[in-house]
Amino acid sequence: MKLKIDVTPDLVAMLQEEVRAGERAVKAAMAEAGGELKQAWRRQITGAGLGHRLPRTIRNRTYPQQGDSLDAAAFVWSNAPEIVSAHDRGVLIRSKAGFWLAIPLPAAGKGRGGARLTPGEWERRRGMRLRFVYRRRGPSLLVAYGRLNTRGLGGASRSKTGRRRATVPIFLLVPQVRLRKRLDLDRDAERALDSVPGLIVANWFKGRM
Repeated sequence: MKLKIDVTPDLVAMLQEEVRAGERAVKAAMAEAGGELKQAWRRQITGAGLGHRLPRTIRNRTYPQQGDSLDAAAFVWSNAPEIVSAHDRGVLIRSKAGFWLAIPLPAAGKGRGGARLTPGEWERRRGMRLRFVYRRRGPSLLVAYGRLNTRGLGGASRSKTGRRRATVPIFLLVPQVRLRKRLDLDRDAERALDSVPGLIVANWFKGRM
C-alpha cells in the first residue's frame, strides 16, 4: 500500500514566510523603540534646562542596517557622552590641573555658538589681562580693569583719563563644583525595553494585514 500526503498550501513555504514576517517585525520594532528612546532622551535633556545643542547629540541606529533579522537591535548614544553622563549621574568636578575651576560670570559673555569662554579665550578676545583677586570668604575672582558696555559685558576702556573705568569681575574661581543629578536616562531606557514585545506583535500583525 502506498500513501501520499499532499499539503496545500505548501507547509514549508508557509513557515518560511512566517520567519520572514518575524524578521521584519523585529527589525521594525527595534527601529521604533530606538527612535522613541532617542526622542525621550532629547526631551528629558531639554526639560532639564541643558540648552538646545546637547539634546541634538543624542543619535540612534538600527542593526542590521541592511535587511531584516530576528536578532535586530537598536543602539542609542550621545556624541557628548561625558557631559550627558555627568548630568545623569551627578558628579564632583575638579580642575584637571589641581587648581581652580573658572566659572564665567555674565560680564564674560559667550563664545561661538553660545559656548562658555575660558579665561585664556577671554583674554585673547578682549586683548586684556585678567587679575587674580583672592577672597578669604567666598570664591576668589578673575577681574578686568576696564568697563561694562551697554550689553553688560566687560571690556577695555577707551578713556584716556580713566573716567568710568572699574574693576569688573569676569570669572568666579572655585576648587570644585558638585554637579547635581538632573537626568534619569535609565528610566526611559527601561520603558523602551518594556515596549519591545508589544511592538513586535503589533508589527507582525501589521505585516499580515
